[in-house]
Amino acid sequence: MSIHNVSKQFGALTVLDNVSLDIAPGSVTAILGPSGSGKSTLLRTINHLERVDGGFIAIDGELIGYRQHDDALYELKEPDILRQRADVGMVFQNFNLFPHLTVLENIIEAPQAVRGQPREQAEALARELLARVGLADKANAFPRQLSGGQQQRVAIARALALQPKVLLFDEPTSALDPELVGEVLDVIRELANSGATLLVVTHEIGFAREVADRVVFMEHGRIVESGTPAQVLGQPQHSRTREFLAKVL
Repeated sequence: MSIHNVSKQFGALTVLDNVSLDIAPGSVTAILGPSGSGKSTLLRTINHLERVDGGFIAIDGELIGYRQHDDALYELKEPDILRQRADVGMVFQNFNLFPHLTVLENIIEAPQAVRGQPREQAEALARELLARVGLADKANAFPRQLSGGQQQRVAIARALALQPKVLLFDEPTSALDPELVGEVLDVIRELANSGATLLVVTHEIGFAREVADRVVFMEHGRIVESGTPAQVLGQPQHSRTREFLAKVL
C-alpha cells in the first residue's frame, strides 16, 4: 500500500500535511502521536471515509476513492467506493456493532451484502472467526450482553469477515477498561503473526515495541519520525519524539 503526499484540511485547519508512507504486505505499522496529530484522519482517508485534498492512496496499484484520467483525479461512484472499502477492514475505538443484531448477524451482514456470499458460507466463516478471537460460544449473544473487550473482538472478527487486504485499527483499546486491554491486544498479536497487513493507531507503547515492524510518530499532521521500534522507541532522533515518549513511558 502506498500513501503518497496526502493532505487534508478541515476549513482553515490542516489535519494532514503531505504525508507519505509505504506499507509492505504482511507488515505491522504502529502510529503514535499526541491527540490531534492526524493519526485517525489518516486511517479514515485510507478507506475513503474522508476525502483527501491532495495526493493519493493506492492498494495493490489501485487508487482508493478515485480514478485517474489524463492528469486529473475523479471521485469514484458510491458502489465502487464500497467495493474498494471491503478490501480495507477498519476497527474503531467504540466497536460500532449493530445493537439490534446478534454477534453472528453482525459478522455475516457485510459479506452477504458487499461480497454477495451465500448465508451458509458467510455463517461458516463467521463461526471460524469467532473461534479465532475466542468467542465461539457467543454467536447468539447481543452486543449489550458482552464486555467491552468481547465487543471489540467481535468487531475484529467482523472486519476480518470481508477478508480485507489491509486492516486498520483506530486506538482499538482506548475505550476499554484496563483489565480488558490484553485480550484485544492478544487477538491483534495473533493477526500480526498470521501475516496480515496491519496499521494500528495506538497508545500502547509496549505493544508497538513488541509487535510492530515499523513505528511512525506523527504531530501536527506530519510524520516526524519513522523506523523500527528499536530506532523510534529506543533511540529517537527527533526532539519531539523524545518529549512525547518521556510523557507516555
